[in-house]
Amino acid sequence: MNLLLLEAADFVAANRVILRDRRLKHIQDVHRAETGASLRVGLLGGEMGQGRLLRLDADEAELEVALNQPPPSKLPITLLLALPRPKMLRRVLQTVACMGVPRLVLLNSYRVEKSFWQTPFLEPEAIREQLLLGLEQARDTVLPEVSIEKRFKPFVEDRLPQIAVGTCGLVGHPGDYPDCPRAISDSVTLAIGPEGGWIPYEVDKFTEAGLQPVQMGERILRVETAVSALLARLF
Repeated sequence: MNLLLLEAADFVAANRVILRDRRLKHIQDVHRAETGASLRVGLLGGEMGQGRLLRLDADEAELEVALNQPPPSKLPITLLLALPRPKMLRRVLQTVACMGVPRLVLLNSYRVEKSFWQTPFLEPEAIREQLLLGLEQARDTVLPEVSIEKRFKPFVEDRLPQIAVGTCGLVGHPGDYPDCPRAISDSVTLAIGPEGGWIPYEVDKFTEAGLQPVQMGERILRVETAVSALLARLF
């Protein structure tokens, strides 16, 4: 945790907060902070700054905070991601938040197992928990927007063209396609499939919506690796 994320409910005065949950434990066990210590803090959805530890005991920590720094800029991207396995989903959500993706669409695909959609990790609070971990790691305060699309065809036909218009639309897919571009300055709409890749029908539908298939070589990457690799290559 490189940033203590604060929420409105934590404030007991305009510039004072009291923490009693896992953030308290982190201050105690990881920072091993003492009264008077300065800690990096940020208001969820707002600015970042410093917090001075006024009081620390077994049940709560009280900090005086000064918020005067903007959070880091987000990447200019909308990421479409075929729903990964539940355990991998948690890691991917953290990665997405950590790397500064502002908008994530979890999408169905032929190769996405139906059971994946039943996971409790798709509950809003479970998604939020993983995103918060990513923000804390990266020192960011702004949650990505996450939407869920269980019906591939209606989304790609009816909504994706409006999302992709004016952006560089790309589909990460192994095969005889152009190399993924590097260090571009345009806004991007990027679709990453399951580990087995999109099926040809899905690639065709993405192409009709204005996205171009691209590849990164012969190796088939895990979803979490593909997300990091493609974002790093693009930006």
